[in-house]
Amino acid sequence: MYDTATDKFIVDRTKPSRNGATAKAVRDSRIRLSRRFGGPEYDRELILFHANTTMHGSSTMLLLILTIAVASMASGFTLMLPLWGASTTASYFLLSFYARKVQSQPRHSFDVERTRNAFLALHGLNGLAWSLFPLIDCNACTALHFPVIQAVTLILIMAATALLTASLAGGLLVTFTLPVASFIYFGVDKWLSIEAAVTGLLILSLPFFGYIARYMNDSSLMLLTLRKQKEGLIAELETAKSISDEARRRAEEANLAKSRFLASMSHELRTPLNAILGFSEVMAAEVLGPMSNPTYRDYAKDIHSSGKHLLDLINEILDLSRIEAGKYQLHEEHLSLADVVEESCYMMELRAREKGINISSRFQTDLPRIYADERAVRQIALNLISNALKFAPNDSEILVRVGWTAGGGQYLSVQDKGPGIPEDEMSIVLAAFGQGSIAIKNAEQGAGLGLPIVQGLVRMHGGEFELRSKLREGTIAIAAFPADRVLGERRDLPDEQEYRMSA
Repeated sequence: MYDTATDKFIVDRTKPSRNGATAKAVRDSRIRLSRRFGGPEYDRELILFHANTTMHGSSTMLLLILTIAVASMASGFTLMLPLWGASTTASYFLLSFYARKVQSQPRHSFDVERTRNAFLALHGLNGLAWSLFPLIDCNACTALHFPVIQAVTLILIMAATALLTASLAGGLLVTFTLPVASFIYFGVDKWLSIEAAVTGLLILSLPFFGYIARYMNDSSLMLLTLRKQKEGLIAELETAKSISDEARRRAEEANLAKSRFLASMSHELRTPLNAILGFSEVMAAEVLGPMSNPTYRDYAKDIHSSGKHLLDLINEILDLSRIEAGKYQLHEEHLSLADVVEESCYMMELRAREKGINISSRFQTDLPRIYADERAVRQIALNLISNALKFAPNDSEILVRVGWTAGGGQYLSVQDKGPGIPEDEMSIVLAAFGQGSIAIKNAEQGAGLGLPIVQGLVRMHGGEFELRSKLREGTIAIAAFPADRVLGERRDLPDEQEYRMSA
């Protein structure tokens, strides 16, 4: 049964069902990617992230508190300073202890909502400790505008806390709403212009850093969601790759089994077929005596002709199966490409004269030998010329060329004036057993194996095969052998441009 899910990314405009499956896959992906970020799993990740940042950030905050306390005691502050220092230190210790406890628990064992509320409560306790900071007085110090220093300190601590509570929504507001209110109420005695400005800045800093913390929380949530989606896409990709590898392995096994079956069956069929050909040839030639009925003699000739056609077809199947299975062995030697092609043209002369077709050859002179399999090269030439004879109209001409390629190799081309091949059928005619619509209507019947065999043999020699065609103008087939198979250096000749002209 056809599974549209495994083929959802292949668009075929001729198949509405496949287009519908593709559109549905795209729509589902768009909905999934545009869905609102967040969820219970992401909230759990944020809580764990906040616990981790609290564990690492609390030591920094304790060091800052200790620095402020030591500097303040050296400057002659009141007894409120030790009380503030002890309470804030205790609150950070409690936060760090609880964060470590959350981190040590199994990932899915704690309740997310209860843990979040516990963290908010501890941050509120920390804010209660910081609310004592504005009560610290500096009667003995000589610093001017001490409330300004306190406000700046609170702003710095607020900025640091915004970073630490970015993954805990509302953590900053819970911590510093009471300290800011305490500073406004207790910390400013004389509303001088500078003190009023700094107090206003402190008031504005709370919602500003709250907004920053909220933005960072949303960014963290978005990153977690995108990471989850990326992991899901990677998992889907790995699954698809596994399915593809398995499908390719099965296809290769099936193709190899097919090739082995064809090779075996072709071999088994040729044995009785050779006997049929031998007996029919004896009967048609009346070797053992004349036949009294001429109709039987004609039947024997038809049997022999049909048997030869069937034997050629079996040989082609056998050759193609060997090529596909990698069992075709090249027996390479030094040969002249022009001589092999000329011999092939001579072998096809009788068949060409029956249709009134003239085979014209144009070979560049003094071509060096190439290193190739003579049987394979002859089969390439015969298949191309035979294919051209199928399509060429009566009383026309087939042009066969041999010469240099632009890269220093040698090529063989066969050009006919047949009906041509539609561009969208090129891949069909180059596939095994493939025939174009015009070939089925106009040409002699064939199995569609000639061009695939030529293509396979040329590639085995490291060359390239190209088929060019225009409707109602004809077709040219080009088999090019690489320069490393040419036994000699290329010499520029006046007719060197033949290959390019054929393009």
